[in-house]
Amino acid sequence: MLKVLVIIPTYNESENILKIIEAVLKNSCSEYEFNVLVIDDNSPDGTSRLIKEYGNPCVYIIDRERKMGLGTAYVVGFKHAIEKGYDYVFEMDADFSHDPVYLKDFLKQMENCYDLVVGSRYIDGVSVVNWPIRRLLLSYFANIYTRIVTGLKVHDTTAGFMCYRVEILKKINLDNIKSNGYAFQIEMKYKFHKKKFKIKEIPILFVDRRAGSSKMSKRVVYEAMYMVWILKLRSIFNKL
Repeated sequence: MLKVLVIIPTYNESENILKIIEAVLKNSCSEYEFNVLVIDDNSPDGTSRLIKEYGNPCVYIIDRERKMGLGTAYVVGFKHAIEKGYDYVFEMDADFSHDPVYLKDFLKQMENCYDLVVGSRYIDGVSVVNWPIRRLLLSYFANIYTRIVTGLKVHDTTAGFMCYRVEILKKINLDNIKSNGYAFQIEMKYKFHKKKFKIKEIPILFVDRRAGSSKMSKRVVYEAMYMVWILKLRSIFNKL
């Protein structure tokens, strides 16, 4: 049986977290054993307490002292997946914008020897529901901008619903990752691209969060805009 870890970073996700965990764990079967790792940034709404009271042996939590960002949370989760011997590891949001129904579609592609599978909002037109038009346009054109600068062949460069082959993830210098937010998502794809690992995009329907508030900020957008140039320069000098 293959071991699958789904990493879910949280900050004030008490309205969603137990529901998303249960939806993920329903995918366990004779072929795949699903575990969930929640990385909580000291949520004042009691997210961490809910998970501990839930008491499921397939669910783990790492509590952090303060809000430290998406990228650092995933790096902690990746290191956990490597240390514990998982076969595949997912990035996934807590708010159901990433639907757990797609998890096995990702794994089918991993069986086809891909190293990274990306759940794409833009590979079959635009598959986004409930976003304001301004945010949709910002995301769409940010992806075009990123592809032009970096040469990435991925339609959805800022996608955050992804599955990695852990054996390949071991070849990435995780301590060299400094970015957060959208910039982190771009950086990971770019590292896989430059190392010529096999990347596959599959279409998903992205539905804006059911409950809670968005973590989007101008700072996250600005970081992504300048990070693509940093990545480009670092690749030129083989610093990736």
